[in-house]
Amino acid sequence: MKNVKQIRLERGITVAQLVKEMDACGVLGAGKIGKAARLVTEMFRDPDYTVFLTLAGALVPGGLRTTIARLIEKEHVNVVVTTGANMVHDMVEALGYKHKVGTFTAKDEDLRKKDIGRIGDIYIDHEAFRDLEKWLHRLVDKIPEQKRQPISPSDLLLEIGKHLDDEDSILATAARKNIPVICPGLPDSIAGFQLWIYAQDKKLILDPLGDVAKLVNIVYDAKKSGIIILGGGLPKHFALFANTFREGVDAAVQITMDRPEPGGLSGASLEEAVSWSKVKSEENSVTVICDATIAFPLIVAAALAEV
Repeated sequence: MKNVKQIRLERGITVAQLVKEMDACGVLGAGKIGKAARLVTEMFRDPDYTVFLTLAGALVPGGLRTTIARLIEKEHVNVVVTTGANMVHDMVEALGYKHKVGTFTAKDEDLRKKDIGRIGDIYIDHEAFRDLEKWLHRLVDKIPEQKRQPISPSDLLLEIGKHLDDEDSILATAARKNIPVICPGLPDSIAGFQLWIYAQDKKLILDPLGDVAKLVNIVYDAKKSGIIILGGGLPKHFALFANTFREGVDAAVQITMDRPEPGGLSGASLEEAVSWSKVKSEENSVTVICDATIAFPLIVAAALAEV
């Protein structure tokens, strides 16, 4: 058996060096982050990998927007599967609204009076979503009627991305790089309800099965399949289940704060995913129990230093 190597910190140590020290330590959370960095480095370095990135939780409001956009720009990520909420927050940032640093101990009745919504210790003005609705309606009007009856959520998000002038936008960058952004739960978001309002008077039919076909075709075409799961929920399941059509992903990294005991998917281990043919092997997978806004930047920074 290997000895546990004590982590050595020196003045001026880089993030990549720190993560290597954690990997060499090899145990507990440090060891998990080290293994995750090695797997992500392999995914980014090997051109045979098709890399799926799944997004759930307050990732865009929590500061990861630019990081994700740059991974798409460099084509380290080939497919994004996301909640609708993250794309809503990407849109409002692109429209000029900013998320603000708030507090977990806010008096929410006071925030409501000030027209502010809260996500943990993050604030956002409700005006952003009212402006988003007007902007979305004008944009959808520009899409020819025959193209939007029906239209898949990913094709609609592609059209939205084409109209966003923001180099830090996930949607704008994905549209420019022709990277699909697949959002199986788009109706479960502010934008989804705003689109429903639009559809009461004008022609708009969302076709979620179009994205099933798109995702499965990508899976079939992949020489190797890798997945990075931030949070859990619907994006995690949608991407992993599609990969059952190739007997599972070849490499998988999951970062979550959820626990497996209640039996929910968000906390389910990647070892459990092996039993469903969503992941091929335990050896090339790791679950990091950590806030994604902490672990993901460390892992990505370490991986980018090697590619």
